Amino acid sequence: MSALVEFSMFPTEKTQSKSAFVARVLDIVDKSGLAYQLTPMGTIIEGESVEEVLAVINKAYEELQKDCGRVYSSIKIDWRDGPVGRLGNKVGSVEEKLGRKLNS
Repeated sequence: MSALVEFSMFPTEKTQSKSAFVARVLDIVDKSGLAYQLTPMGTIIEGESVEEVLAVINKAYEELQKDCGRVYSSIKIDWRDGPVGRLGNKVGSVEEKLGRKLNS
């Protein structure tokens, strides 16, 4: 099984810049050992199950709740019965159909 989960998470209060909070979240994602891709608008994590990925996101909530009174998040989930490895393969499939590499 394969679960791709795209999410963004940040406190609604505090400062205008959220990068310090995003860094705390990404530290947890990186240490999880799961494949991920950071984008300017969020992070995509791939795991063998939705539960596995949501456990990482829950740890990120626990981290921000230490000093944030309100945390906003947006989560999109794509579950598929099949092997892990779609994080890179999805972009490659589109590039193959176009016959060229895309800017990433």
